[in-house]
Amino acid sequence: MIEEISIRDLGVIAEATLPLGPGFTAITGETGAGKTMVVTALGLLLGERSDSGVVRLGASQSWVEGRWRVPADGEVSERVRESGGDVDPIGESGDAELVLSRSVSPEGRSRAYAGGRSAPVAVLSELGERLVVVHGQSDQIRLKSATAQREALDRFAGPELQASLARYHDVWRRWKDGVAELEELTGDRDRRVREAEELRAALEEIEAAAPQPGEDVELDERIERLENVETLRVAAAEAREQLSAEESDGPDALSLLDGARRALEHAARHDQELGALAETLQAAQYQVTDAAAQLSSYLAGLDVDGAHDLELLQERKALLASLVRKHGDSLEDVIAKLGAGSARLFELDGDAERIEALTQRVADDAQEAEALAGELSKARSEAAAKLETSVTKELAALAMADARIVVEVSDRGELGASGRDQVAILLQPHPGSEPRPLGRGASGGELSRVMLAIEVVLAGTDPVPTFVFDEVDAGVGGAAAIEIGRRLAQLAERSQVLVVTHLAQVAAFANNHLTVVKDTGGAVTESSVRQLEGAEREAEMARLLSGLADSESGVAHARELLELARG
Repeated sequence: MIEEISIRDLGVIAEATLPLGPGFTAITGETGAGKTMVVTALGLLLGERSDSGVVRLGASQSWVEGRWRVPADGEVSERVRESGGDVDPIGESGDAELVLSRSVSPEGRSRAYAGGRSAPVAVLSELGERLVVVHGQSDQIRLKSATAQREALDRFAGPELQASLARYHDVWRRWKDGVAELEELTGDRDRRVREAEELRAALEEIEAAAPQPGEDVELDERIERLENVETLRVAAAEAREQLSAEESDGPDALSLLDGARRALEHAARHDQELGALAETLQAAQYQVTDAAAQLSSYLAGLDVDGAHDLELLQERKALLASLVRKHGDSLEDVIAKLGAGSARLFELDGDAERIEALTQRVADDAQEAEALAGELSKARSEAAAKLETSVTKELAALAMADARIVVEVSDRGELGASGRDQVAILLQPHPGSEPRPLGRGASGGELSRVMLAIEVVLAGTDPVPTFVFDEVDAGVGGAAAIEIGRRLAQLAERSQVLVVTHLAQVAAFANNHLTVVKDTGGAVTESSVRQLEGAEREAEMARLLSGLADSESGVAHARELLELARG
């Protein structure tokens, strides 16, 4: 329930606060005073698109704030918390206060706030779907669509149909996904066969070569060694000869080290420091001896006649390079293709079995969807008969005693997201006439009353927290207007009802009467909102009736209407 709406610099409204609360609130005012700005303000709070044209001339921004009373642990409060905001508990009632705000700049930029925190406008839209149903001229047009009429029937049918519809939609979605997958498999079969053949040939080529991780790097190193084997042999032989001469009588490193060590050892008896240096030279001898042995071993293992091995290594390198060119950017990619390609080949080779299994699953889902769609059709047909009776009864109370609503549920010939039913709400204006679609068979005033009758009936099975009607009484007057007011008051027994109206017959039934007051005294027209009671309300009612707020006959008529509404 909306407790209060505050507006600043929106259209002609400079600043206004609308005290709302439970029951039926009527909003009236002179033409051009800004009554529709109230609905515009509410639309902004419910996530509708912002328009820079709503910013009051000369203002830096428009600002709208709404205070709702909501269940503290309900879906709305939970969604607010998910978006980063919060609600304020109201005593021990189990309810909480939710604040929604929206600003609009002259450039058309807007910012939204939910529960005290900045939030995407989409969050306000989500909350609005749970909080308010708005009816204006555009919504009357919407009621003419087949989708809106089916949704209205489904709302009336109640939670059992909604549960069946959810089950059906799950099956229908699975069935459609299966059909799409099956079409892809069967329609693309030739391409997939070619892919399998090409992949099988590639895997056979890779498996035959059996590449190993890092093998290309190892090959490069071995080829580099064999291509430079003579250079390596000469360098190793010369180094070994310098360390330990085997083929010449000249001094080598070992003999020089040995001579130096002996000289130090001979003199070490005179100075211990020389003895330590002698030990260092001895350790160096050991190292040089070891290095010379390693060079000998290296020379013994060096394949001087490795031309045949070099040829084989180069052939292997060329083979690996060919694999990389065909199957990847690196040898690692080629090796990885073995695993991934095998899995893909298994998938492709299993197409026949998959198609067979998928065909059976699609057939089963289609059968289940047909059965569930049949249940939906039966439930809708039963609900349609009850909706016809209930709405027709309401129309009689709305001065359309000769009119009758016909709700047709027909087979559209194929399954859709909501079943196979097409729903049409038709209006028979008088006995003997042909029922016609609302878009062609109802005037604006008749459509207003049909819409109201449907909402009154739906409220009994699917209550909505708040209804907003923007001039739902357009094109209506006299006794019909009184009955509209009476039915709005009846709807307000279950939900909060806000009505923008120009008819005293409707406003008389409100328990809360607000008027938008226009002030043209300044350079720019300004409007504000006042709550009316007593004589002020009678004067506004008289103005609505006769155009004159101080007309004695108008005031008398206003009092009569108020007495009628209270009775």
